[in-house]
Amino acid sequence: MQNDILINWSPQETRVAVVENGAVQELHVERTLERGLVGNIYLGKVSRVLPGMQSAFIDIGLERAAFLHVADVWQRAENGEGAVRRGESQVPIERQVFEGQPLMVQVIKDPIGTKGARLSTQISVAGHLLVFLPQDNHVGVSQKIAPEEREALRERLLQLVAEAGAGAKGGFILRTNAEDASDAELREDIAYLRKTWAGIRAAAQRLPAMSLLHQDLNLLQRVLRDLVGEQTQSVRIDSREQFAALQAYGLEYMPKAVERLQLYKGERPIFDLFGIDEEIGRALGRRVELKSGGYLIVDQTEALTTIDVNTGGYVGARNFDETIFKTNLEAAGTIARQLRLRNLGGIVVVDFIDMARPEHQEMVLDELKKYLRRDRVKTVVGGFSPLGLVEMTRKRTRESLAHMLCEPCPTCHGVGEIKTARTVCYDILREVLREARQFNPREFRVIAAPKVVELFLDEESQHLAGLSDFIGKPISLQAEGALRPGQYDIVLM
Repeated sequence: MQNDILINWSPQETRVAVVENGAVQELHVERTLERGLVGNIYLGKVSRVLPGMQSAFIDIGLERAAFLHVADVWQRAENGEGAVRRGESQVPIERQVFEGQPLMVQVIKDPIGTKGARLSTQISVAGHLLVFLPQDNHVGVSQKIAPEEREALRERLLQLVAEAGAGAKGGFILRTNAEDASDAELREDIAYLRKTWAGIRAAAQRLPAMSLLHQDLNLLQRVLRDLVGEQTQSVRIDSREQFAALQAYGLEYMPKAVERLQLYKGERPIFDLFGIDEEIGRALGRRVELKSGGYLIVDQTEALTTIDVNTGGYVGARNFDETIFKTNLEAAGTIARQLRLRNLGGIVVVDFIDMARPEHQEMVLDELKKYLRRDRVKTVVGGFSPLGLVEMTRKRTRESLAHMLCEPCPTCHGVGEIKTARTVCYDILREVLREARQFNPREFRVIAAPKVVELFLDEESQHLAGLSDFIGKPISLQAEGALRPGQYDIVLM
């Protein structure tokens, strides 16, 4: 599937859209003050060890302490070759780290919500073609490369590593985009990565604890490294300064990608070309319209995301079963696109419209899996449950689009609903009665939102007067436009 990459740059924010067949498939946003941390290497300080959880909290200078689990603590295998793998016998964490210890760590997962960053002490430095493993002597090849080519590439890489530095420590993994790389390009990447690692080690000796030793590439550079491929027709950027910087970076490390790089000089903003700002607005909403007239309802919670499929006004098929099947079939492709567009991770539950025929279920499931194969993020899809639900997981790599661009509503606090004015009136009546039983003021003054005061003066006036007679005190009203609908105050005069 051919795609175009559009880059909108400003000093405060970089936005990248991947467009296929005129439709936005992915959105990446990086803000100057909110850059992601994955790949960054720090000299941290152990602040707390928790033997019961086999984990430790590490202070790396962020607002929240980062989390290190024993499975992410690098330790050499008993045979002296490489590191202990997951599932093998691990030395307890309390025997490996202690409070106050300086420790070189790498961020493997950004802070999400209330959770701090996830760390590892197994350091890896990503290059353009290779990944360097300074603590390991293993030489491997990406699992995404065909098995029949993997061994030949591994032997070739082994030879290049040996030539580049006899006796030098460290292992390498050949990335997917290095499958067709020349020996000269691989040698350059080996030298670059070893030089980078030498600089990191020198910084660790020189800088105090809680210092940043190495920062991963910015979004513009990662576009060339990770997003540009054979399917990419063009990479268009609207900043002359950043175009020059990206061109220089590409000429040094990724000359093939530079051929696709273009400076956008149009008068209209680059994101207007494909209506991307409008697409972002739709991606932040709950409802997603289908071309057939059906629609999706997407609800994101902290634990999982639910997607509900509805027929809406679609009645175009020959019978009801066909209507449901066609709607679900269209929804499958749209759901896969929405997952990428919104960057939804974790558990995803899809409630397709109930289908009576098992072959229809299989076809819808195959359609969903077909579109998900285009997703660079790992997804695992289960079959239909007895209740007609499809459960799937999508690896969390960064904050979702909604969490990055939005915050909970201060009025409803993310619930999506607020109390009615009548409900607030009755809350106030109960509160006045409660206060009257404890205190003996001259008067009760109710300060509330205009809509609540208006209801008290109209439909609820009889109840307010009845309470005033019951407690034997006057109750006055004051409208305050700055108050939210559910807010009120009762002043004892």
